[in-house]
Amino acid sequence: MSVPTPLPRAILHVDMDAFFAAVEERENPALRGKPVVIGSDPRNGEGRGVVSTANYEARKFGIHSAMPISLAWRRCSHAVYLRPRIRLYAEASRDVFEVFARFTDAIEPLGLDEAFLDVTASRRLFGPGPEVARQLKQAVSETTGLTASVGCAASKFVAKVASDLEKPDGLVIVPAGSEADFLAPLPVRRLWGAGPKTLAVLRGLGCLTIGDVASLEPEVLRRRFGDALGGRFARLSRGEDTRPVRTGRRRKSLGKEITFGHDVRDRADVDRTLLGLCEDVATACRRKDIAGSTVAIKLRFTGFETVTRQRAVATPVCTVERIWPVARALFRKADRPGVPIRLIGVTLSGFDSAGEPQLGMFDEPGVRTDQRVAEAVDRLRERFGRKSVQRALLLDEGERGSLRRKG
Repeated sequence: MSVPTPLPRAILHVDMDAFFAAVEERENPALRGKPVVIGSDPRNGEGRGVVSTANYEARKFGIHSAMPISLAWRRCSHAVYLRPRIRLYAEASRDVFEVFARFTDAIEPLGLDEAFLDVTASRRLFGPGPEVARQLKQAVSETTGLTASVGCAASKFVAKVASDLEKPDGLVIVPAGSEADFLAPLPVRRLWGAGPKTLAVLRGLGCLTIGDVASLEPEVLRRRFGDALGGRFARLSRGEDTRPVRTGRRRKSLGKEITFGHDVRDRADVDRTLLGLCEDVATACRRKDIAGSTVAIKLRFTGFETVTRQRAVATPVCTVERIWPVARALFRKADRPGVPIRLIGVTLSGFDSAGEPQLGMFDEPGVRTDQRVAEAVDRLRERFGRKSVQRALLLDEGERGSLRRKG
C-alpha cells in the first residue's frame, strides 16, 4: 500500500502596512492623505532622533525607517511629525494578532506588526493557503480598519520576500515548486541575511540577482562565507527553506469577537451577541481542558474608538454561566449609551487546568454543577449538531415566537 505524498506547507508572512502611522491615521482621519512621520521631534530640522515609521505619502519624499529625523525634515518639512505612542500601537497589535488566531494557533511573531503563520492544518476549515490569506486580509481590514500585505508560499523565506513586493495592501502567492523561478529575477539584496559586506562579496562574484547566486556552485559560497552561511545562501537562493514556524509560547488568552455588518444602537442585540461570544469562548476552553481567571471585554464604537475592561474572578471559569455575568457587568461599565457599537469581543486569560475547580455547596466532588451541565451539552452538540441545544436568548425573533406558540 503506497503512502500518500504529503501536501506542501502553507506559510503566510503577514506585514502590516506602515503600522504605527496607519494606527495614527485611523485614530485621526484628518491625517489621511498627508505625509506622516513617526519619530522624535524634528525641532525645525535640528532634532537628533530617527524615524520610526513613515507612511507611504512620506516615503514619496525618500523618508524611511531609521533615517535621521533631521534628514527627514529637510526632505519634507511640511509632513506631520508625531511622537510614538507605543501603548496605542500595542493595543492595535493585540487586535491584529487576535484576528490571526482565528485562522491558526501556529503564529510566530516578529514584532508588533509582523508574523509568520503556518496555515497548513487550517485547510479543512478555510480552504487552501491562498484562500486563507485572502480571508485573513479581509478580516484584518474589517476588524481593525488597517491593511496588511501577505505573502503565501511553502516556506518562510519565500513568503517573507513575497509579502514585500506589492505593498501596501498586497497579496503575492508563490505556488509550491515555483520558488526558484520566483526568486531568480529579484535583486540579491533580498536574500535573507545578506548585509552590506555580504552584498559586496556577492557582487564581486558577479551576483546581481538571487538567480545569479543560485547558479553558483554551493562550494563557491561555502569557501567565501563558511559552511553554515554559504550553505544557507545556496539553499535560500533556490527557495529551499524547511524551518518551521516557531510559536514557542503557551496560549495566554482565548477570545472571540465580532464586527457588526452595520453599527448597532440596540443594546439588546449587543447583549445577545455578547452572550453568544461568551458561549463560544467557554466551549473552546472546555475542548482544550483549560479555565481562565480573568475575563475581559472589548468594545469598538463608531469612529474606531476602542475601550477594554477586565476583571479577575475568584476561581478559574470555563462555562458561560460563570463568564457571562462578568462580561455583561464589564460591558455595562464600558458602554457609552446611545453611541453605536461597531465591534464587541470577550477574552478569557490566566489559564489553568479545568479539571479541579473549587466546589460549590451543592456540587458533587470533582466538578461544579454548571461545568457538568455544560459538558453534557457539549456531548449532545457533538452528536446531534450545534443547533440541537440552543439558549432561548440566542434564537431569532421568529424562532422564539414559535416556541411561545408551542408552549
